[in-house]
Formats: sequence, structure tokens, C-alpha cells
Amino acid sequence: MTKTLVQAPFRADHVGSLLRPERIHQARKDFQEGAITNDELYNIETEEITRIVDKQLEIGLKAVTDGEFRRRFWHTDFMEHLNGVEGYVPDHGFAFNGEETEKYDVRVIGKVSFNPNHPHVKEFIAFKEIVGDRAIAKQTIPSPNQFFNAGIRNLEIYPDIEEYANDIIQTYRDAIKAFYDAGCRYLQLDDVYIAGLNAPEIPFNDSGYSREELIELALRVVNGVLEGKPEDLTVTTHLCRGNYRSNWAFEGSYAKIAPTLFANEKVDGFFLEYDDDRSGDFKPLDYIPNDGPRVVLGVFTSKNGTLEDKENIKARVEEASQYVPLENLCISPQCGFASTHHGNILTEDEQWQKLKYIVDISKEIWG
Repeated sequence: MTKTLVQAPFRADHVGSLLRPERIHQARKDFQEGAITNDELYNIETEEITRIVDKQLEIGLKAVTDGEFRRRFWHTDFMEHLNGVEGYVPDHGFAFNGEETEKYDVRVIGKVSFNPNHPHVKEFIAFKEIVGDRAIAKQTIPSPNQFFNAGIRNLEIYPDIEEYANDIIQTYRDAIKAFYDAGCRYLQLDDVYIAGLNAPEIPFNDSGYSREELIELALRVVNGVLEGKPEDLTVTTHLCRGNYRSNWAFEGSYAKIAPTLFANEKVDGFFLEYDDDRSGDFKPLDYIPNDGPRVVLGVFTSKNGTLEDKENIKARVEEASQYVPLENLCISPQCGFASTHHGNILTEDEQWQKLKYIVDISKEIWG
């Protein structure tokens, strides 16, 4: 049987999460208060996902997502449903440019493995049925490297980081197979951890490993997960510097990770944040092989509704093409519009206007 390759990422793409409508916020509140059942909540989420799939198609996107409407956070919902992992409320949230996030995280409580009844797989099947053959149904999950953030690994269960890494690799191999068997052909790994390895203000010496050793480990983990993946499955990495209520967690260019990760990570595309000065310049893109992954330039911000200057966007794409051939470039927002259920500070109309703007500009650049 001939396999059909998905030509993703697309010229106009997006990272995945979308602003939760008030109807979902209210339904979640009603469920927590016992006013509606879990099935009723699920049905409301399904109706809203159907609506935003139609909207994504209407504005011209070729890959659509479920907006992560069934999740509270972009990463914890997936991670806490793996075997050996639990969600919990810590004493403090994370610091995002002076703002503390809602307190919630995950931690390892046993040997980590994939749960064959993982709810995200079942949710993807329902989502793909909504999309049908009208577009590519894109699935987003946190990168396996998110498990190397401070406080998640249990040193009593995993005193050896290599054993830990091997279990995470196998867990994600099993997860990818489950999504593939469910019909997924476009999968995105969201990775704040790897981007953080660039950040000068984040110390990593308490891990017992140097920053360079951790970068090498991060590469081995992702490439280990992707070893033997199906040819017709497109996998991309989104390198994020944090996205919470229009705030960010850290800054720094991609210069420290580029020689290792950009040159060697076996993904089909990189979603990169280039929406403001804290992102650095395009020089690290020079490490991406000419025949390597596509690069999705996040030169639009999801943190506010102001539309970027069109000519400036075109000039930035042209500048990036000095390092990566134009035919290997795409454009998108730098991150999702609602990495958590709180959402960024803009309206839903502004969100759709920005995504439509990206589609229109991509047509002007690439035809």
C-alpha cells in the first residue's frame, strides 16, 4: 500500500492552542460545582471544537487543531495520564515575567510507561472524525524532554538519569504508535525545556550535569523517540519560552542549542519563536541543514491582537532566507493563543483576524 506523506508544516500554520470560549469556561465551572455531568461537559467541548474546526477551515488553514479545548494546561493533562505520573498542587506556581502562574505540576511516583487507555488518544479519534478529509488533523503533546524539568523526576525511583531517559523514550515511542494507529499523521512536540537550555538566567548546575551535557541528552531523547517512526508521520518540535496570560518565562536566543539540536534533531520541522527582540536573531538557523527540517518562523505574536506590519514580516522572512532556503520556510504565531485554560489577553475575533492575516501573507510570499 502506498503511503501518503503530509506536506507539513504548512506555509501558514499555527502552534495549536486557541482561546477557550466563555461557554467552555462556564461548563467547567458548572461541572466542578456538580451542576452538569462529565458527559454533558464533554458534549459541550465537542460542539465548541466542531465550531473552531470550521472556523480554521474558513480562514484557509490546511492543518487544524482541537484548540486543546479539553485540556487545562498544554502539558500536564498529557503527562499526568501516563503510568507512573501524577498531577499535584505545589506550594508555588512558576514565575512568568513577574507573574506567578496557577499552581499545578506533575511528578513521577513510579516507573513511567504509556497508558494504552490514555484519554488524549481517544480524544484525537473523536477530533479526527470532526475534521474528516477536509484538512489535516494536527495533534500536539508535550515533548519528552519536559520530564527533565526540575522537580519531576523521582530520584528514589530513578537515581540513574539514563534509566529514566530510556523509560521516557519508550513511553513516547508507544505514545506515537498509539496516535499513529488512531490516524494521526501530523504530531507536534511542544518543548519549553530545550528552549530553556538557552536561557542565561536558568541555572542547570544543580542537576549534576553541564548545560552542554543536558543539551546532548535532550537531543538523544528526542531522536530516540523518533527512531523508526513511520515515514508518513510528520513530527515537528515547537521551542517555546513560556506562554501564560500573554506573559513569558525567560528570554535568550537559540544560539546555545543550535549547533547540536538544529543540526541533528530528526524532526520534520521546527516551530521557533521570533516575535520580539528577546528571541534573538536568525543566525542560529544557519545550523539547519539545507535539506533538513522546515522552519516555521513565529514572527507573529499570540500575546496580543495587534496585527504586525506586513512589509516588516516580509522583510523578516527574506532575512531568514539568508540562512534557510525560502522553500523551507513557513510562518505562524510564536506560540498558541491559550497554552493554559486562562488564555492570552486578546479577543477571539482578534485571534481569528491574526490567523487569517498569516494565511493571506503566506499566499503573497509563496503564492
